Amino acid sequence: MGLGLLVAFAGFAAVAAYVQTLTGFAFGLVMMGVIALVGLLPLPDAAAMVGMLTLVNATQMLILGGWREVARRELRLILIASLPSLLVGYALLEWLADTQADLLKIGLGLVIMLSSLQLAFRPAGLAEPSSDASFVGFGIVSGLMSGLFATGGPPLVYHLFRQPLPHERIRETLVAAFGAAQVVRLAAVVASGNVPSMSPMALVLAVPAVMLTTYAARRWPPPLSQRTMRRIVFLLLFLSGLSLALPAIMHLAA
Repeated sequence: MGLGLLVAFAGFAAVAAYVQTLTGFAFGLVMMGVIALVGLLPLPDAAAMVGMLTLVNATQMLILGGWREVARRELRLILIASLPSLLVGYALLEWLADTQADLLKIGLGLVIMLSSLQLAFRPAGLAEPSSDASFVGFGIVSGLMSGLFATGGPPLVYHLFRQPLPHERIRETLVAAFGAAQVVRLAAVVASGNVPSMSPMALVLAVPAVMLTTYAARRWPPPLSQRTMRRIVFLLLFLSGLSLALPAIMHLAA
């Protein structure tokens, strides 16, 4: 990568970290979407670096006090279900043919988009907390998606943003869950010997950019109401589903 591309990568990482710090998710959505659009890096390399940068953002957010806001019961249920299923999903990745994987991506993408549209018109969420079993169920789906496609956010975002919880509590719980998932997935990648080559200089520039914008978003958040923030989240959720389904549709069409 030339200097211009390195600076661009760091800039995109900074924007992604800012969005993730405010909403609790969307780092991978922003980074992978932009990288795929402009062709900055091969996607396997990009996915590995995005995973590491997501972990940097999550660790910093939790160290800066976010751990106090984590919904511990909900997080425990999510992790008990999602981390084992993540490993199952990663193992299934090697068994699925390209066509089968594409069809699964299209189906999941459509479900995510329809769910986000439903939530966009019902931003208040549920009146009562969901059952423990529902958190386990959504955790299993999230883990499978993380293992298969490195995109486990939408199920948890959909479920948590329906709960009668403050935005800060939802955000920090999501950050903790995604941070743990990245640790397990990166370990699975290393153990399988499928570690892609990465640009050290890109990481050297991107890590401080992520840390600075994470701090800025925590220290000086924009004056948005919780209702507005939820609508932004649901828009990002819709784009997440679209980014999952559209490349698969194009691949099948080709």
